[in-house]
Amino acid sequence: MTKTELADLYRGYIACLNRQDWPDLGQFVDEDAVHNGRRLGLAGYVAMLVRDFDLIPDLSFNVRMLLIDPPYVACRLGFDCSPKGKFLGLDVNGRRLSFTENVIYEFRGGKIIEVWSVIDKAAIEAQLVDGL
Repeated sequence: MTKTELADLYRGYIACLNRQDWPDLGQFVDEDAVHNGRRLGLAGYVAMLVRDFDLIPDLSFNVRMLLIDPPYVACRLGFDCSPKGKFLGLDVNGRRLSFTENVIYEFRGGKIIEVWSVIDKAAIEAQLVDGL
């Protein structure tokens, strides 16, 4: 897969997430997908995303930086949203937050097989302290 094809595929994946089009997620995520070392499979991956959208009703994935080196995609995702209750163990309770996530994906056979993800929790903590 070329860099351009992989970038287009990834952007399709992000659009699928933002539409919450769970039946089509299998076009992008492998049946045996692994997320941060945990084998979730497609069903577990969908369940994780459904929980995310339940916790954060206004969740939207925004690509800020995209680097392609097949079979890998590295992305810096930006978020501006209002999680309900606790988020990452922090009492957010609907406050509007801006933060980023750095993610690396490995694709095999045109699908995501493994994901490594780190959310900038320090940025969230700083906003919560500043807002007191």
